[in-house]
Amino acid sequence: MKNFKKLAVLSCVCASLLGFAATSHAAYQLSDEVKTATPALLSATQLGVKVNENEALKNLPDKDAIVVMSFGTTYKETREKTINATVKEIQAAHPGVKVVTAYTSHIIIDRVKAKEGLAIPTPEEALAQLKADGYTRVALTSLDIIPGVEFAYKDAVYALHKDEFKKMTIGTPLMYWQGQEGQDDDVTDTMKAAATQFPKLGKKDAVLLMAHGTPHPANAYYAVMQDRLEELGHTNVYIFSVEGWPSLETVIPKLKAKGIKNITLQPLMMVAGDHANNDMAGDEDDSYKSILEKEGFKVSAYLHGLGENDAVRALFVKKADQAWDALQGK
Repeated sequence: MKNFKKLAVLSCVCASLLGFAATSHAAYQLSDEVKTATPALLSATQLGVKVNENEALKNLPDKDAIVVMSFGTTYKETREKTINATVKEIQAAHPGVKVVTAYTSHIIIDRVKAKEGLAIPTPEEALAQLKADGYTRVALTSLDIIPGVEFAYKDAVYALHKDEFKKMTIGTPLMYWQGQEGQDDDVTDTMKAAATQFPKLGKKDAVLLMAHGTPHPANAYYAVMQDRLEELGHTNVYIFSVEGWPSLETVIPKLKAKGIKNITLQPLMMVAGDHANNDMAGDEDDSYKSILEKEGFKVSAYLHGLGENDAVRALFVKKADQAWDALQGK
């Protein structure tokens, strides 16, 4: 791999021939034996921070903005402590820059508007408004944990709207790189950050991190997270998911085999919303807390989303910075 050239370089060469510019920062590297690359190959190997420049709009003045995309939540209190707190830190890192928050959940957007009178745009609506206001360059960043279905939606927004602006970039979710090819190990960094919320554990104590889960192949990230937790010495911390693998049923036998008696449930999610308050810690018979108690465990719940974690928010700001730096050509 040492004699490979960065795709960013090759993309610029090929894009100039095709009449557009599309580069990828901190991404896959093509062999120097590849003298030409088709648009399909360039698109397939665009990994990491993506960049698109529309040559037809190159003479427009630079007017820059950042769009922070989140699934959203109807829980106002946790929204302030997580999503809004992270957006404020991104704004603080970029004083004077227009920063817009957009939600991808249309259901949440409708409910927040009906309940609070707060109008939060979708990413598409946010971009349409920025264009109408004369913004020509936009950095997209997300508050997604893994590159699953939710991030695929945001990536599709980038793909469908990138040519409407002089320049557009999109950053990566919280966990993307895994330390391969000399890249950052986002998973280790995130697990270290999440660990700052773990209680002190004895031999009979465990933390169960409740992730969302996804039908997307990115569900495999949970296995990598578990591996990194063990490498970091957190051998009594287990991940399970609401809608994917591993499920709670796959974790319970491991807890019993280890003689675990006391469990702290924590959401491995940006916010402590409906899943955390009801699915995880609710009093209903089918909540994870109730299921574990029926299995004989003593259970407590930690109802704080990852967005309340200073170290996690710093990682999200770093991701936004990467998208911004790419927009500035750094």
